[in-house]
Amino acid sequence: MPARAAPAVIDAEHARFLQGAVSIIVASRNSANQPELVRAQGCRVARDRRRVRLFLALAQATALVADVRQNGLVAVVFTEPGTHRSLQLKGEAARILRLRPDEGARMAAYRDAMVLQLGRGGVSEALTRALLDPMGETVALEFAPTHAFVQTPGPGAGRPLEAGA
Repeated sequence: MPARAAPAVIDAEHARFLQGAVSIIVASRNSANQPELVRAQGCRVARDRRRVRLFLALAQATALVADVRQNGLVAVVFTEPGTHRSLQLKGEAARILRLRPDEGARMAAYRDAMVLQLGRGGVSEALTRALLDPMGETVALEFAPTHAFVQTPGPGAGRPLEAGA
C-alpha cells in the first residue's frame, strides 16, 4: 500500500453496511509477508467516516495484533452472509486500543444481529454465539481506510468502491 494514500470512499450507506450483520475478517502480515487473519466481533465507523474500529478477541488475534503494531497495515473484508455482498477496506496507521465503555454493548448487539442473520440460513443460535464469543479480553483495532473495493462475487469484484455504489 502506498504511504499517505487518499482516504477511501465510505458514504453513509457503506458505513451502515460495515456496522451491520456482516462477517468481518481482518488480515495483516508480518515482516516476512506471512499473512495472519482473524474474525472481528463487530465494527464502528467514525462519524466523519475517516476511521474504522474493529473489535478483536485478543486470545485469537495475538499474532495479528503483533503484526499491526509492527507495520500498521490491515485489510478487512465485510460480507453479508445471505447475499454474499462484500466490501474490502485496506488501511494504514492501524492502532491497537482499549475498548471504549459502550463498545461491549456494541459487540453484544453485533452478536445478536448475526444470530438473526445466520439463523435465516439455518445456522443455530448456539453455533453462532460460539463462533462469535470473544473469549476473554477484547481490543479495538482502529485504522484509516486508504482503499476500498467491491468484492461481491461477479463481474464487478475488485473494482474500487465509489460513493453511492
